[in-house]
Parts: sequence; structure tokens; C-alpha cells
Amino acid sequence: MFKGGMGNLNQLMKMAKQLQTQAKRIKEEIEEREFVGTAGGGAVKVVAKGSGDIVSVEIDPELFESGDREMVQDLIVVAANQALKEGRETLAREMEKLTGGLGIDIGGLF
Repeated sequence: MFKGGMGNLNQLMKMAKQLQTQAKRIKEEIEEREFVGTAGGGAVKVVAKGSGDIVSVEIDPELFESGDREMVQDLIVVAANQALKEGRETLAREMEKLTGGLGIDIGGLF
């Protein structure tokens, strides 16, 4: 009976290792994907990778003509946060799919 228990434990360890490998692959894929955030009706566009790196910032030249520097700065922050949030939420959704919504913390497996 004990031997059967060890077999189950070994099977569980094998499954955990597979889950870890899949989670790592998904995380790496999401980190390389680009996510877009916009603000001001599209006047500001920020592209960020899922890793959290900002790739580009585009600002409509008309926005500068307003002379409202603080507004431009605020719109950049809003757009950047939107892009980064989309990346985090995408990663969370993919991890939830992987674990079947069981609430397992995959982060501890890396």
C-alpha cells in the first residue's frame, strides 16, 4: 500500500513539473507580446511588452499645441498604465486557464 502511495506521489510530482514547464513557457510568451494603451481619445499611444518594458510612445502633435504640459504627462501615464495592466491581466488569464481556475499560485513555481 505504501508503494502505491509513492507512485501517486511520483505522478503528482511529474504533473507539477509539467505544470511548471507550461507556466514558464506561457510567461515567457506573454513577456514578449506587445500591449497597447491609449489615452485622450487616441492622442497618446503607449506600447509595452508583457515584461513591463515600454517599447514606444506616440503623441499626437496637436496635443503639444494645447500648451498643457501636465495634461500630456497625465495622458502618457494613463496610456502606459493601461498597456501594462493589459499585459498583467493577460498573464493572469492564461495562468488561470492552465490551472483550471483552482487558484494555484504558479508564481512560486518559477
